[in-house]
Amino acid sequence: MSWYGTLETPVGTVYVGGSVEGVHRIEFARTAEEAEHFLERLERDSGSAPVEDAEASRAAVEELRAYFAGERSEFDLPLAPKGTPFQQAVWRALLEIPYGTRATYGGIARRIGKPSGPRAVGMATGRNPISIIVPCHRVVGANGTLTGYGGGLDRKEWLLALESRSAADAGAVASVG
Repeated sequence: MSWYGTLETPVGTVYVGGSVEGVHRIEFARTAEEAEHFLERLERDSGSAPVEDAEASRAAVEELRAYFAGERSEFDLPLAPKGTPFQQAVWRALLEIPYGTRATYGGIARRIGKPSGPRAVGMATGRNPISIIVPCHRVVGANGTLTGYGGGLDRKEWLLALESRSAADAGAVASVG
């Protein structure tokens, strides 16, 4: 059985879904159609029709709520993203980007041993099914500019600002890759 829950955030509604394997998907949804697409993708990922379940989604929703409040910089949830071996390697590298920092596509490509693959890294990053927790929003262009984000560049900018403020408060702002 797969489950999902929702959370209202300062930048819109977040849908989170998973199964006994862990969290499969986290996405922003602005419309009923986007929410329906989320549920379709979650069903494909988990192999079963998702049901809204406040108890099953409680831990994920609470950790996300704390993140959006600037009270959490790390997550303790089991993750179960579906993807190719290359995508999985990129997503693992994204998990290594510290809170409040930024990395480049080229830096990630070098980190996973594919120095000529920034574009491929960008494609894999764009297919990240677990936004926020697998922090694709922390990846910027080689010149530091904000580039694509499935949730929209306005949200990416907001997430980076949240993390910069929180990390500055903790005294740890840096850049990697």
